Amino acid sequence: MRWEDGRRSDNIEDRRGMRVSRGKMGGGIGTLILVLVALYFGVDPSILFEQAPTGVDPTVETRPAARSPEEDRLAEFVSVVLADTEDTWNEYFRSKGQRYVPPKLVLFTGAVSSACGFAEAAMGPFYCPADGKVYIDLSFYRDLKNRIGAPGDFAQAYVIAHEVGHHVQNLLGISDKVQTARRRMNETQGNQLSVRQELQADCLAGVWAHHADRARQILEDGDIEEALNAASAIGDDRLQERSQGRIVPDSFTHGTSAQRVRWFRNGLETGDINQCNTFAADRL
Repeated sequence: MRWEDGRRSDNIEDRRGMRVSRGKMGGGIGTLILVLVALYFGVDPSILFEQAPTGVDPTVETRPAARSPEEDRLAEFVSVVLADTEDTWNEYFRSKGQRYVPPKLVLFTGAVSSACGFAEAAMGPFYCPADGKVYIDLSFYRDLKNRIGAPGDFAQAYVIAHEVGHHVQNLLGISDKVQTARRRMNETQGNQLSVRQELQADCLAGVWAHHADRARQILEDGDIEEALNAASAIGDDRLQERSQGRIVPDSFTHGTSAQRVRWFRNGLETGDINQCNTFAADRL
């Protein structure tokens, strides 16, 4: 991916070196749940945290952070990708006579306190609609390569673009509608709705890639394959088979590998947000 000459975003909130602990919460919601959620990056944490204990104030301690040149380069990379999503979605919203309010991207180490609650790095990158921020511990990219089997800088960019896709959903009022509908549904129905929301975010990531490449020629040979590989690697079916040796479709929250690839490709090939209406699709 061609990114070194790209614009850097000012919407970066660097909390690396701030050590956040759960305080009296202890096990609380449970490390096990957070680790399981880690396999499904992109989850709206409001779904997870709405069951968490309340009234617990995280403890924040600032320590000098030893940062490797590799990590600093990754921080620069995500700043460029974020700026690129800003340019793409600014243009889309302007074409509709609306104003795009870009998300802040929070870099953190180990754990972080957000408006959606306390989160550990184990849960992977996430978007919090309550504060309009994307959160990422850059060590996730190492896991994306080594544990999930999705290396490459465009796979890393896809992660950011997917989370920004959730921000776009939030600005368009889609997220609120999903949350309202989920409260009237049983767990299986709610999971099915979450799948449609996540697949739409995949499609929106593809829309970004389409327009970014047309405007700034960011794609190099192999980049699309990297993103498709990442989308495939994090399908619910593949992750469940890897982690528990069996597939439970009723528990899917993000979609199968084939579905995630299909919807990302749909956005990439058309560049049309109107082609991302997963909620009206008969076939996912």
